[in-house]
Amino acid sequence: MPRFKVLARDISGNKVQQSVEAVNQAEARAQLRSRNLTILSVVEEASRGAQRDAQQRQQGAIQYKFIGGPPRPRTKSKDLVVFTRQFATMVGAGIPLLECLDILTEQVTDPGFKLILSRIVDDVRAGVDLSTAMMKHQKVFTNIYTNMIRAGEAAGQLDEILLRLAEYQESSEKLRSQIKSAMTYPVVSICLVLAITIALLVFIIPKFETIFSSLASGGAKELPGPTKFVLALSRGVRGNWEILLGASFGIFMAIRVFKKTEKGAYYWDLLMIKMPIFGPLAKKVALSRFARTFSTLLKSGVNILGALDIVAATAGNRVLEAAVVASRESIRRGEPLAKPLGESPVFPPMVVRMVEIGEKAGQLEGLLEKISQFYDDEVSSTVEQLTALIEPLMIGIMGLLVGGIVLAVFLPIIKLQNAMK
Repeated sequence: MPRFKVLARDISGNKVQQSVEAVNQAEARAQLRSRNLTILSVVEEASRGAQRDAQQRQQGAIQYKFIGGPPRPRTKSKDLVVFTRQFATMVGAGIPLLECLDILTEQVTDPGFKLILSRIVDDVRAGVDLSTAMMKHQKVFTNIYTNMIRAGEAAGQLDEILLRLAEYQESSEKLRSQIKSAMTYPVVSICLVLAITIALLVFIIPKFETIFSSLASGGAKELPGPTKFVLALSRGVRGNWEILLGASFGIFMAIRVFKKTEKGAYYWDLLMIKMPIFGPLAKKVALSRFARTFSTLLKSGVNILGALDIVAATAGNRVLEAAVVASRESIRRGEPLAKPLGESPVFPPMVVRMVEIGEKAGQLEGLLEKISQFYDDEVSSTVEQLTALIEPLMIGIMGLLVGGIVLAVFLPIIKLQNAMK
């Protein structure tokens, strides 16, 4: 029967370390509760075979050094979603924690993720809490992930917390894919329009310029205004391409540097939620992420101040982050959460009112979940509307630019034909 290394507190508040025999971690926790002990951590002790497996994994990790170094410690969000869902299912089925991690490590295909999981397995086998072991790899396991795991360990509800995490990640991944689908078409269309316009100005217009020069020397009338403008624009692009390229790069770098400053990042995020067309979408995405993260943390047993810390760090929008930080200070002073949220330009009155009702009724996490669902639906609807709006808009812009250049080129020819009649 497996043995579990236990760290707990007795009624007097003193720390107690014990070794308990149980079928699984849940039974070990039940034994401790029956003794009126407050559980701090329960970790399965390593068997000899497990120690041998750990040594083999370490040797495999060392071999990476001779093959070009270990893989980069990163993983795709989809892989992490699958890992969390499978982990929740296995823990819920009563499989011991270390055995779950061993199985999941073996079936992971990404080399970097496999290496990270093997290190976590070794740490847990050595007596480290799962959340502490995951905190060493913050590029993969974020603050919200590790804090929820810690809450699950403390409450003895790791399977339920993992299920919430899986649902949270799946919702976030769905939202992320919707944003990508909304942004991909306009970005590709704008790049295509710019490429076609520059190609016409650099390669096609110069050939017509020689024809127009010969017409002018042959006594033809003066060129139309649009044609003169397009010819001047073509000469400007061809003659000053180094300056234009350098200026574009300089503007790009200046924006990047400005965004890295605290004030610059705040005003950039404020611009993102205020800009036409895409601003409402960015605002709804920020609100959905805030409500979902906050609700998931509160349901998982994280205290409200700790949850606000994590929400502020993972908000993705400095304006919303400032409002969350202000609300945290308000709660410290005994004030309600809704008041500072209502002073931020991100939160609409409906959200503030629902948070206020949730606080008074003691059902804040439930109302936050409803807010998240509402804005998820709003994002889906907005993405569909934007897709329907952007397609004809991009076609119109492309037709205006390309059609305008073509018309400017053919205006002198049409004018010459009319003069010859």
